[in-house]
Amino acid sequence: MNLNPKNILITGANSGIGAALAEAYASSGITLALGGRDRDRLEATAERCRAKGATVSIAALDVSDRAAMAEWVAAADAIAPLDLVIANAAVTGGLRPGGLPEGIERSQRLFSVNLFGALNTIDPAMEAMIARKSGQVVLVSSLAGYRGFPYSPSYSASKAALRVYGEALRGVLGRHGVTVSVVCPGFVDTPMNDRVHAPKPFMMTAAKAAALIKRKLRRGKRLIAFPLRLYLSTLLLAALPRGLTDFFLVRVAASVDQTDLGPDNAAATNASRSPSVDNRTGDRPAGPI
Repeated sequence: MNLNPKNILITGANSGIGAALAEAYASSGITLALGGRDRDRLEATAERCRAKGATVSIAALDVSDRAAMAEWVAAADAIAPLDLVIANAAVTGGLRPGGLPEGIERSQRLFSVNLFGALNTIDPAMEAMIARKSGQVVLVSSLAGYRGFPYSPSYSASKAALRVYGEALRGVLGRHGVTVSVVCPGFVDTPMNDRVHAPKPFMMTAAKAAALIKRKLRRGKRLIAFPLRLYLSTLLLAALPRGLTDFFLVRVAASVDQTDLGPDNAAATNASRSPSVDNRTGDRPAGPI
């Protein structure tokens, strides 16, 4: 299998893996629809992609807003029928002070972005892909989805749910000519990962991670888990007796900075109610959100 998408939609393209994937795919003849919460950073990504010759539109919105996402994805598909949709947007979170659980509100926010935000991304595109009997859906999970980590229970759970959903969805969409890939990165040097204070073995740059993901997606890989040594270590950790792994994991010094899990600013909040879309291909100034 050799997949060469021309029309691509990516969420979480403000920075990190999403931005790196956008730049990895950007070239002449490629149309990119990039979504994210921070319009300024999103526009910076778009400009780098345009410099490589890609046609780029951006939308400042929150993936947890189902209606806004449906409107944006449908509009992007109408302009350039989507070959590849990458549900990459995510937030992280950890325990409250004193080592207390995150609390229901923070847990709900993590699931609304990491799981339901991904569903909000791919669901509006699936019907069109099924009708065309072609397309590629990518869900970016995490190696944390193989074994829950005590310092971030809800993040681990949301990524586990997304991984398993992708595995199940693959069998459903495959009958209609649509491929599904699940991506499970380890530690990648991104702004989100900067908030995690823990051992980070085999950490790689976002650019290297994006190049690896793109290469494997082109070959239609169903599961893209990396780096290999950390993936195998995680599988071993999940297979060992729970009492043994619990004993060691609770002794790992780890924490996650507590940050606002909502939209980055008021403008992005407004955008989530009605997506701010910039379909320009030139360099004229963008309109207000």
